[in-house]
Amino acid sequence: MTPNNSVLGASVSRLEDHGLLTGQSRFIDDLQLPGTLSAAFVRSPYGHALINGVNTEAACQVPGVVAVYTLTDLQPWLTDTRMATGLPSNSFRLDVNPRVLAADEVVYVGEPIAVVIAASRYAAEDAADLVEVDCEPLEVVADCRAALLADSPGAHRKLSHNLVAAFDFDYGHVEDAFRQADVIINESFRLHRGGAHSIEGRGAVASHDPVTGKLTLWTSTQRPHGVKRVICDLLGCNDDSVRVVAPQIGGGFGPKLVCYPEEVVVAVCGKLLQQPVKWTQDRYEYFLSTTQERDQYWDVEIAVDNDAMIKGVRGALLHDHGAYTARGLNVPYASGVALPLAYNIPAYHLDVYAVLTNKVPVTPVRGAGQPQGVFVMERLLDRVAAGLSLDRAEVRRRNLVRKEQMPCRKSLKLRGGTEVILDSGDYPATQELALEHAGWAAFGERQQAALEQGRHIGIGLANFVEGTGRGPYETVTVRINPSGNILVATGATAMGQSTQTMLAQIVAGQLGGDLSLVSVNCGDTDATPLGFGGFNSRQTVVAGASAHAAARAVRDKVFRLASRRLEAAERDLEINGHNVFVKDMPDRKLTFAQLARAASGLPGFKLPVAESGPGLEATESVVIDDMVYSNGSAVAEVEVDIDTGQVDIHRFLIVHDCGRMINPALVEGQVAGGIAHGIGNALFEWMGFDDNAQPVTTTFADYLLVSADKMPALELFHRESASPFNELGVKGVGESGCLPTPAAIVAAIEDALKPFDVKLNQAPLTPAVLWGLIRPAPGISAPEHWRSPGIDTAAYRKGVLL
Repeated sequence: MTPNNSVLGASVSRLEDHGLLTGQSRFIDDLQLPGTLSAAFVRSPYGHALINGVNTEAACQVPGVVAVYTLTDLQPWLTDTRMATGLPSNSFRLDVNPRVLAADEVVYVGEPIAVVIAASRYAAEDAADLVEVDCEPLEVVADCRAALLADSPGAHRKLSHNLVAAFDFDYGHVEDAFRQADVIINESFRLHRGGAHSIEGRGAVASHDPVTGKLTLWTSTQRPHGVKRVICDLLGCNDDSVRVVAPQIGGGFGPKLVCYPEEVVVAVCGKLLQQPVKWTQDRYEYFLSTTQERDQYWDVEIAVDNDAMIKGVRGALLHDHGAYTARGLNVPYASGVALPLAYNIPAYHLDVYAVLTNKVPVTPVRGAGQPQGVFVMERLLDRVAAGLSLDRAEVRRRNLVRKEQMPCRKSLKLRGGTEVILDSGDYPATQELALEHAGWAAFGERQQAALEQGRHIGIGLANFVEGTGRGPYETVTVRINPSGNILVATGATAMGQSTQTMLAQIVAGQLGGDLSLVSVNCGDTDATPLGFGGFNSRQTVVAGASAHAAARAVRDKVFRLASRRLEAAERDLEINGHNVFVKDMPDRKLTFAQLARAASGLPGFKLPVAESGPGLEATESVVIDDMVYSNGSAVAEVEVDIDTGQVDIHRFLIVHDCGRMINPALVEGQVAGGIAHGIGNALFEWMGFDDNAQPVTTTFADYLLVSADKMPALELFHRESASPFNELGVKGVGESGCLPTPAAIVAAIEDALKPFDVKLNQAPLTPAVLWGLIRPAPGISAPEHWRSPGIDTAAYRKGVLL
């Protein structure tokens, strides 16, 4: 009865690739239902304005136009005009849920005001241009720092202030730590991430079946069950009358985990018009209306003794929340949690302020606030090393959480109240391996030799710990059908990260090892009634645990039934492919098909194994409350052209530990993708807005992504410390690569520019920014610091609004 584990830990080929490579996979825009109408949205051209009226007469006259709807037109079909999509928190001070369509006020450029439904996309777009919106511009909040000042206008006209939420992290004796410290270093940081920019934008197709009364919404989402909940609530539908399906998704990276107004509008229009309605987002719309991660301003200080041992960290974080609450406070919360995770920090206090601005709402982008927390911590440690004339790696080594501390209980809690417990890993050994592969000890000689040649090279190091596998569960059903194939159905959602392959490997590991027998149905609310979807590097952990448990339960049923049919003890049975046979007697066997048909029963006859119930099927929702923590160390080596500010990354390596690897090739793909995202965050991606909150980088000519010629050859190394918090011993990996990358690259750039005494406290670093720091204007000798005006932490602790 030993499971066939040969497929677990093997770099098998992805099950998803055949459909993608042969063009058989279907994305949103590939869905062509008979009679489909096209939708185009009329969006706000202002960051903040009153809406005095909307004239749709000219638009309605365009040939092919079926309807033009405003919120007033759709309101009779809705139970509410606002979308409650944010996660709950007692820290909220303002309720700013987004509207289905703007009614009397718009609060960011790109906010949808009306929708045009037409026979073609061309007609819909032409008609949308003819919708006349009478807007009266209002004062705009374009900077989250200025938004907290007493004389700041409100991002919403009826609000008296812009502080949407405030909370803190606090443990240990912070005041004592700083009073007793030998060295205190304070710094300010400005961090910006921009958009996710998946290769496929958002989109939705809605179709209402008048016979069954069922509304089906296909949408490019990371959370089909979450979208279904919003649709059912706003349209007043029973759960069994709505189906939401995520077809093939061209990347998610965070912004697709929330339900958007466009999805609700397309759904209600499909039901109202009794024809399929499709909306496919173009890239300009993506820049305007898809959620982003933008500015964070940190003012922090670190206390250490003369041996560089950390005594405490304290400070404040100002977070641009955007115009609405689209997801909650998880981004700034994750930033605050991530900062102290990798190190022994006895005392920690951080005041966090989430601030409204007139910009598109903020939600997670790959890493969800964690890269910012890592950046701040790693940069602080570089400052400690410089201040004490110590090697940067040595400062980290002295403070890293050690192997013998595992599991290590941190004095932090997750947003749901669960304790932060680092489950496994050897952080110092991980760093040491990275340093060894990077040739860290010998780099100084190479750097000096390069400098003598007029070249400026530098090296940087960053450690990280990533919280992964957020619970509480993900439902998985495993069934052997009478045809002999194995069906896996789950609430987990595939978005390019090989979810089907991962689940198939886990299930096949219990049921014969033949992946060709396994098909996986992800992202369909009809396949399983419960599910959370894909985010927070969670699906291998939570869906994997449920798949493992369900497959094992089905395997037990198979053996009970086969034992009676083959007249052999269960312990003497084995599974190979689709055959169940007696050990050392391969001719005494039954196929999956034979067993599944027998388990289905016959009318009027007893079930062959009554205690197992009918069929070979099991559904599991393994509850995992504790998160699991991947870790790693990254080293970047760069060269800076001091005449242009251009940065070339010569080497980038990472030593990574995500617990037991189900498929090493998939792990490497995810880590490499995360690194690419992190390089973009470090050097390229800047979502710019002017003083009127008008986006100024709305094409890929202005908003730069890392391109193939800018990607260095990556060196990836793995350690495996199995997590004790789940039976498979796995941890998540989807976001890990982007966490340390900006910190390591910026540290390397600063190291290269040591002759210029440049301090780098921001990301991204564009050539123009670097050139200005290398060759400052007359009278300017240091880079700008970004202290956040108006932060009064004492007033916050007393409960006084800023």
